[in-house]
Amino acid sequence: MDGTLSASQNRKGRFTIWAALVLLGVSCLTLLGLVALFSASHSIYNDDYIFLRKQLVWIVISLVFAFGTFIISVETLRKYVWLLCALIIIGLILTLIPGIGITVNGAQRWIGFDGLRVQVSEFSKPILVLALAHYLAVNQRHIDLFFKGFLYPCSMIGLVCGLIILQPDYGTAVLCGVVGFGLIFLSGVRLIYLVPTVMSSLGLFALMVYNNPVRLSRITSFLNIEENLSTGAYQLWQGILAFGTGGINGVGLGNGRQQFSFLPEAHTDFIFAIIGEEMGLIITLLVLFLFLSIFIIGMVQLRRAPNLYHFLLGAGALLFIILQSIINIGVVTGCLPTKGMSLPFISYGGSNLVVMFILIGLVLNLFEKWARPVISNAREITVIKD
Repeated sequence: MDGTLSASQNRKGRFTIWAALVLLGVSCLTLLGLVALFSASHSIYNDDYIFLRKQLVWIVISLVFAFGTFIISVETLRKYVWLLCALIIIGLILTLIPGIGITVNGAQRWIGFDGLRVQVSEFSKPILVLALAHYLAVNQRHIDLFFKGFLYPCSMIGLVCGLIILQPDYGTAVLCGVVGFGLIFLSGVRLIYLVPTVMSSLGLFALMVYNNPVRLSRITSFLNIEENLSTGAYQLWQGILAFGTGGINGVGLGNGRQQFSFLPEAHTDFIFAIIGEEMGLIITLLVLFLFLSIFIIGMVQLRRAPNLYHFLLGAGALLFIILQSIINIGVVTGCLPTKGMSLPFISYGGSNLVVMFILIGLVLNLFEKWARPVISNAREITVIKD
């Protein structure tokens, strides 16, 4: 018994180290975001604290949500999974109703509450992960069946993604679809069902983009930046210029020129370009290293998951964080077509920041549970093996 308890204590110490590393990474990313926003406040509004004040409020709110997600039992969440799904579906429908949904730049993605705007599609991310993890774990023995193992979870993904596309928000819909299908794949579904469905979904999405002039112009501009500098590729070109200007060490905080209305959405979707211009290549590589570290630590810890439900929860949360980071960085650096998507923990904004902290709180919650000894009976205590 003493030896077993000692092993448990050692695992607790190892968990503390991994958790500290993840928290350190998230803290550094958040701090970098605050520094960049502080600089952007002065450049855009001649107010050194306008973005900083608002972002600090959202960080406090996000920390509350993250702590709540960390302390709640993931098994308790399963009891309310379908209620949460119903609420998010209702919320997505409400955004489409005139007079309730708030339209910004042609997209109707927000619901307003007394001056506070909430982007409902962001909160569909953790709820989609929770719903799929619960359903696939409960029906694990039926995973080879077409209806129970494949069609039903695909219907969940299709419903959420379809409502998000209607807003329209193609980027978030694609992200939810990729993570959703990824979880189905990780659960062990038959590829004979999954591959044709994924290919059909990609074809349907390509057709929708082709018939949407705004989205199609983003693709064509991305493929030929030089000839579209004054139209669809303007934002991307300015972002690339920002990286080129920054060089190795950057031009210094507040000295970047792209924030002076040259680069649209400099404090939100394209804040990575501002970091590259003002802080240089070294700090941009640090950002990449921090995201990569969080992902690798998460992947290493996933092998300790005691069941499919825990494994899919952790995998889904990590995929949302990392894939969103990859998309944002890919867009800003010209590797992907322009799409408005926040850089996790760094970009200015409320809903996405809260959701990212919820996801990281969920990951740390799972880390903590996987570090505990598992009580198999009254006389025996065992520890989850590596």
